[in-house]
Amino acid sequence: MRRAEYVVANVDLDAGEITVALRLQRINRQLVHDQTRTEASSATLPLPEICVTALRLRQEAQEIAKRAAGELWTDSDFVFTTRYGTPIESRNFNRAFAARSAAATVRKIRLHDTRHTCGSPLAALDVHPRTAMQILRHSKIAVTMEVYTYIPSEATRRALKKLRKHLGAQGQT
Repeated sequence: MRRAEYVVANVDLDAGEITVALRLQRINRQLVHDQTRTEASSATLPLPEICVTALRLRQEAQEIAKRAAGELWTDSDFVFTTRYGTPIESRNFNRAFAARSAAATVRKIRLHDTRHTCGSPLAALDVHPRTAMQILRHSKIAVTMEVYTYIPSEATRRALKKLRKHLGAQGQT
């Protein structure tokens, strides 16, 4: 498979984009594709270069797994699969995430909490809240700002310092 042909599911590595259109969930003891929860959840997003690189490595690993599985391989549109090409059970994906986090010696968090680890740095970097809302695929800005962002105390101190300077300048006019 040439890299230019790698468009699995809704991932286009050549364009550096991912399209979120469906979610995989367990319903009545079966893994099924389902619509995302809100219209805002579905969108095409640019991928940072580090993600494109990681996904290219995943593509190579998946090709190796496909050759090893031979006729046991199940073709699917999933980027992350079992060694036989089938969807990964969410419990197993969570276990793998926890194991890799431990191996990397990073603080233990739930997979879902990675959204917070994206939202908080965006806020600390002064990314506009609407932009952060789009990146995190929220339908309401309140969810982004109240649930998914934490401003570190140093950023809070800088903001208050800016405010104090601004208010001081206002009083001198």
